[in-house]
Amino acid sequence: MWYQRRRSGGGGIRTTGVLAMATMVQWHCRSRMIAGANFYIVGRDPAGMPHPETKEDLYEPTHGGKVLSMAPGLTSVEIIPFRVAAYNTKSKSMAFYDRERHSEFDFISGTRMRKLAREGENPPDGFMAPKAWKVLTDYYCSLEKNC
Repeated sequence: MWYQRRRSGGGGIRTTGVLAMATMVQWHCRSRMIAGANFYIVGRDPAGMPHPETKEDLYEPTHGGKVLSMAPGLTSVEIIPFRVAAYNTKSKSMAFYDRERHSEFDFISGTRMRKLAREGENPPDGFMAPKAWKVLTDYYCSLEKNC
């Protein structure tokens, strides 16, 4: 397996290069298993990969968990899938996604959040605590230096 190691701002190691997302998820899980972890919580990996034309997600939300459950060598770690949560436009709060009420949910991606923060806009009411949002917007404002 080939990868470049680069220090991330948080002191951890980020990997970049030619690793496919499925390989990346397995690599992260196996490294934690070797370090002694018994459980691995997996979310919407690979998240944020829309089809270039339809803009629909290329992967369904449980893809990462399915990949890990089939991966060889991960025998001593229990894969725990994250339930999918999204912004419920009706209740104006985050909620677990219900396929039967799909029209009520707005999947706000990290890309969309960063765009809102960079542009000094607010997310929908109830999406995030206002103090936490201010931390995010202050950070992006400091990067753009247009505060």
